[in-house]
Amino acid sequence: MQIMKPHVALLASPGMGHVIPVLELAKRLTNHHNLHVTVFVVSSDQNTSVEQLSQLVINSPNEKLLHDVVLLRSDPDMSCLVDPDASIVTKILVMMRVCLPSLRSNISSMKFRPTALIVDLFGTEAMAVADEFEMLKYVFITTNAWYVATSIYTPTVEENVLDDHTNRKLPLKIPGCMPVRFEDTIEPFLYRNDPVFKWYLSLGMDMTKADGVLVNTWEDLESKSLEALRDTKMLGHIAKAPVYPIGPLARPVGPPPVLGNDDVLDWLDKQPAESVIYVSFGSGGTLSSKQMIELGWGLEMSQQRFIWVVRPPSDSDASGSYLTAEKGPAGFSDYLPDGFVDRTHNVGLIVPMWAPQAQILGHPSVGGFLSHSGWNSTLESIMNGVPMIVWPLYAEQKMNAAMLTEEFGVAVRSKEWPSSEMIVERDEIEMMVRRIMVDNEGGEMRYRVKQLKISALKASSQGGSSYNSLSRLAIECESSLQCLKVKAQGG
Repeated sequence: MQIMKPHVALLASPGMGHVIPVLELAKRLTNHHNLHVTVFVVSSDQNTSVEQLSQLVINSPNEKLLHDVVLLRSDPDMSCLVDPDASIVTKILVMMRVCLPSLRSNISSMKFRPTALIVDLFGTEAMAVADEFEMLKYVFITTNAWYVATSIYTPTVEENVLDDHTNRKLPLKIPGCMPVRFEDTIEPFLYRNDPVFKWYLSLGMDMTKADGVLVNTWEDLESKSLEALRDTKMLGHIAKAPVYPIGPLARPVGPPPVLGNDDVLDWLDKQPAESVIYVSFGSGGTLSSKQMIELGWGLEMSQQRFIWVVRPPSDSDASGSYLTAEKGPAGFSDYLPDGFVDRTHNVGLIVPMWAPQAQILGHPSVGGFLSHSGWNSTLESIMNGVPMIVWPLYAEQKMNAAMLTEEFGVAVRSKEWPSSEMIVERDEIEMMVRRIMVDNEGGEMRYRVKQLKISALKASSQGGSSYNSLSRLAIECESSLQCLKVKAQGG
């Protein structure tokens, strides 16, 4: 039997922040570039099904995924492999390592093996599997090009420069890019003696060894950082691997993928245009008990309509529900100010644990988004023309928030970033909500974010910069397939 089109494998690490863009990439490669795609998803949740994952990217009842989704189960009891108190990054890395034999076995048993393997940033150890099977290997960074530039540059930085950044709190200068201020820095820099920092250094080096680095951004959004990654006078001599800006890859607006949330959209249907602020901290973000109380008071004092996705607080770990985003008790009254639900029932809607975010942000009644600044949520907000209040919690979210406020001008933020030591008080929350929803400043940001939306749609449409970027990747996979055919025929 003759292979008619190239076969590409994708590997997604646990957590919706990585699974969703990987599945969207699979969908784009399948539907727009005629590739056969197999998606491997690492999961520790024994209740997760392939059907549930596939539903995440279906946009209409008649649409079907044309690629395969394979679950690689990781032992849900990690206590024998990693300290229960270890960071979320350490736990994910262990889960990815445990699943490597299963990935290898699955690829080995395929009748028509993939010609390329695309891994996300937690899956770079799997590039060794690609080498074993003589596959092309790509790294898919599900966040922005500024993060890529920082990650690739960091392993080359002298120790004293890193000391100046982490100890003296001086900006880390990245050639050709915005400097990374200490207050915006990513978590690995804060714990340089932790294994996570060593992993971060290896990530930067692994990216340079790949056949290409895919980034969930587009040319017009981050032209400066992308130029730096290509220019040999700035970062090009370090980056080496070609950079493919292929974004935005974000969930499109369509019918809710999970039944049981019609009441949220029904409630929105009854609200005036651009009158509701949506409050959510992503699939894994959590606030402290005190901060939830202050947020509740701030929303109430703002006198604005709101939808708030509430999950139990965590006083120790802002990413505490990253791997358990849809689990936990559905109750919420114990976490909120006394009488809050009764006092706000005419203007607010509380949603326990999970909500159909893409559909909410795409609703005409939504006029603002209080967000943790995760890149998926950021792109979904941009794609729906919704300005933001940025409230970063972990990972690279402070960098994202800095870009949104200072470079793009589509968001407002607290005077100081929230942390375990610092609480954003209700008066400031009220002020930020009103800046977005009531003041003229909010209207100006709304205009700017809608211009970014136009730019994003242009980039991802046929003939656009991101579409063409993925086309080049598809051509490389086709060329690799042709080489395999010639080799198989003894040519």
